[in-house]
Amino acid sequence: MNGRVLQTGLAIHCENLSHYYELDGEEVLALDNVEFSVSAGESVALLGPSGSGKSTLLSLLAGLLRPTSGQIYLGPDDITVMSEPELLQLRGQRIGVVVQNPSRNLLPYGTAEQNISFAQRALRGYRRIDLQTPAELLAGLGLSELSGQRVSRLSGGEQQRLSVAVAMAGSPGLLLADEPTSQLDTVNRDKVGELLRRITTSFGTTVVVVTHDPAVAAALGRSVTITEGRADDRDQQREQFVRVDADGAVRLPADVLTALPPGSRLRVVRKPGGVEFVVAADPDHSGRLR
Repeated sequence: MNGRVLQTGLAIHCENLSHYYELDGEEVLALDNVEFSVSAGESVALLGPSGSGKSTLLSLLAGLLRPTSGQIYLGPDDITVMSEPELLQLRGQRIGVVVQNPSRNLLPYGTAEQNISFAQRALRGYRRIDLQTPAELLAGLGLSELSGQRVSRLSGGEQQRLSVAVAMAGSPGLLLADEPTSQLDTVNRDKVGELLRRITTSFGTTVVVVTHDPAVAAALGRSVTITEGRADDRDQQREQFVRVDADGAVRLPADVLTALPPGSRLRVVRKPGGVEFVVAADPDHSGRLR
């Protein structure tokens, strides 16, 4: 990344992404061969039940976790091969993160402008000269009314919107938000949803949001459902990969199983470049597969 001109809007591409973690001495599969792509400047909601793997995927995209296997490309860079200092620089310059509780994102006794200025302090160490002033950023996000107010005096909804603004302090190419509306009423939820949409349309930033709320997902450009560690991305036509286990078993994606339910028979055709599977017809009278 050193020496590269920074551009707004990072594309995302995950290949064969899997992640395991240990729980009570046992290995738990959080993500299973996920294929997932987001265009630069696109906004995507990650939906799914608790424990489905969506927050794990967000942490992997932020470089806070390393996958067990697979690759994650942010723009042209495979972040899975980056060193910890390189990941720290990436997060500092190109990724904004909003965690669930706004108090974890903010300095309670500072004003809105002071919080943004504090977030920009480290970026000046990278000689960033393209940063907006705190007042300019708040105005661009439609939050000028919060400018001189202290965080401790803001409502929960105002604090969450300021959290998003702080995450945008460094003009990141990618904004990651984990359940940004989980503690808000419907009015403030909609305001945060509108703010996230505005970030994509006005700033060109790629936005990925983990949410349980269909209304928040509807405010974004596309929804991807994470279920049992797999991504169901119906709006995106893509190639998928599966793993062959030691016993020869192959776990097919859920959408493929609708076409190949358990009990289906496949003809195995060996070719110079690999192996092709063909759906077999019913046996003919000779007992062979047609």
